[in-house]
Amino acid sequence: MAGNVEVGAPDWQKTHLKLYLSTDGADGHFVDFTRFGGLHDTPCLILKTTGRQSGEPKLVPLIYGEDGGNFVIVASRGGAPEHPAWFLNLEAKPTVEFQVIDKKYRGTARIAESPERERLYAMMAQIYPPYIAYQAGTTRKIPVVVLEPQTEIDHL
Repeated sequence: MAGNVEVGAPDWQKTHLKLYLSTDGADGHFVDFTRFGGLHDTPCLILKTTGRQSGEPKLVPLIYGEDGGNFVIVASRGGAPEHPAWFLNLEAKPTVEFQVIDKKYRGTARIAESPERERLYAMMAQIYPPYIAYQAGTTRKIPVVVLEPQTEIDHL
């Protein structure tokens, strides 16, 4: 279902996260991003990092794609000049947990390097077309992160 998360509404990301987790991904896996130039059925996962300063677990819903047996996410932050906090967290500690629909994994996050980065960025821009404008609008090279699942886990 893509209609239960109103992207852009106040606290929409918190609502999305709660919906995804409470339904084990049955609701919230697909989100309608057409309001922002995306697709109606944009797939999302939940990433859990460890706060680099707090040491606390941090959960964030993110758009993803698949490449082989791995999952791909983009550290775009809407094209802002700074990297998102979740990216800085996984740079500091690349062991992460993530949920894709009802499957939960522990794995490693790695930053894609050229030429893999360009191939995966193009793939992700097919899933979420605004990524093209985000990269054009910033001087930083927006990182592409590959989540490599290692084991299935029971919960995030």
